[in-house]
Amino acid sequence: MSQAFSLRIFVADGDPDGLRIVERSNWVGKALMFPRALLPIVKQRSELNQTGVYLLLGPRVDGDGDMLYVGEGDPIRHRLETHHAQKDFWNRAVCLVAAPGVLNKAHVQFLESNLIRLAKAAKRLPLDNGKSESEPSLSEADRADMQVFLENMLGMLPVLGVHAFEQAAPTSPVASPVLTCKGKGVVATGFESSQGFVVKAGSQAVGETAPSMQQHVRSMFDLRQELIANGVLAADASGYRFTQDYAFSAPSTAAAVVLGRSANGRVEWKDSLGRTLKALQEQELSA
Repeated sequence: MSQAFSLRIFVADGDPDGLRIVERSNWVGKALMFPRALLPIVKQRSELNQTGVYLLLGPRVDGDGDMLYVGEGDPIRHRLETHHAQKDFWNRAVCLVAAPGVLNKAHVQFLESNLIRLAKAAKRLPLDNGKSESEPSLSEADRADMQVFLENMLGMLPVLGVHAFEQAAPTSPVASPVLTCKGKGVVATGFESSQGFVVKAGSQAVGETAPSMQQHVRSMFDLRQELIANGVLAADASGYRFTQDYAFSAPSTAAAVVLGRSANGRVEWKDSLGRTLKALQEQELSA
């Protein structure tokens, strides 16, 4: 079971969208979050002269949503200055460091390689990284320390709005029944979770989308094409099949990808008694 923790967010310049310094209870690390425009000012801070890992996020060129770059630096500052000059897509950064002397080059290479691995497995955001970084050799003790450091990072990043490394929970919470979406000869199962609406591995999706989806629901059409391209949806006799549990932002998005058309997920997803998600939600509220 995950352990409760608290975060302390310090808004350094008084602007909620400016530099934010985030510290987690009982952890030696800290995160610095800031928009790209502030790099000339933020780079003067001592934290960016330390060894650490960083995330660059910004809008993807060929569709809705964000893309991600994962990097490491010893120190971070010089890497950020290079990306400021050479990478156009990013508009915000998250840098993760520790107290001076805690992290070395091998440590952050370990963190970087594992973050890239997790992002590729989750398939939540496209990566701008050209290749996977190989994991360095660490002593048994250092590996254990960095695994704890990584787990602490992964626990706090979703709270900061970074969901790129989250894989869908494999089972439904007790309070969320498994629901079914059917249409055009396909059947999908899923459930509500804290991550969104999770469609379970093995669920089916139609082979062809309705013409109106590409014309009028372009973001969902593009998402479906992306899931096909990255292997979350694999072709089979029914059309497509989910190769892994996948968390969508909303039940309607999940239903649209499954059915290949615009869909109201609160009506399309039903329990074993035929009750819609909408009816179940209303029942919970009235209880």
